[in-house]
Amino acid sequence: MTNLKYQRKIAAKIAGVGIDRVRFDPERIEEIEEAVTRRDVSRLIAQGAIKILQKRGTSRARARARRGRRRGPGSYKGSKHARMSKKERWMRKIRALRRSLREMRDSGLISRKEYRHLYPRLSTFSSVAHLKSYVRRKVIAQRGG
Repeated sequence: MTNLKYQRKIAAKIAGVGIDRVRFDPERIEEIEEAVTRRDVSRLIAQGAIKILQKRGTSRARARARRGRRRGPGSYKGSKHARMSKKERWMRKIRALRRSLREMRDSGLISRKEYRHLYPRLSTFSSVAHLKSYVRRKVIAQRGG
């Protein structure tokens, strides 16, 4: 096997890549051996006797391995509020309640007046189900329905 270290180094410099990305065509080794100038080497690159490999990307293997990770209650670290803050829980709840109340008003289940009465009191409800049961019990019962 002939020593093509010099040609590999020159080809890498010309292409602006590392020496690991330079590949020689095994059938044109004699031709590559004779190349001693930068011009000779760049001509061989243009002809395809010397190939520059494509840059390697980042492997997705580790990301795929994370897919099946265990996330059950035995894996929790930190307090209940470390995983989701009290504020985050509050925002989710109040937004859901406001959305639900708006839908009830728009569908005609409750009047605008009842909507205005319930809106500032939404913080007293623990969930959307609690709000809906209250509306069924109180508001509709007041109408005599």
